[in-house]
Amino acid sequence: MANMLKIKLVKSTIASKPNHRKNVEALGLRKIGQVVEKEDNPQMRGMIRKVEHLLEVEEI
Repeated sequence: MANMLKIKLVKSTIASKPNHRKNVEALGLRKIGQVVEKEDNPQMRGMIRKVEHLLEVEEI
């Protein structure tokens, strides 16, 4: 099984750039406090890096 990442939205996307909002939504996050688990791969890491100021990420 591949490594997984637990991604939690901790800040609002209201004042964010439109591209950042779309990126957060593409990660599957809609509400503050929502957590999703995604596979750890370069594509996910790149998406997370763009909006890391809005997220908490934990390796599981």
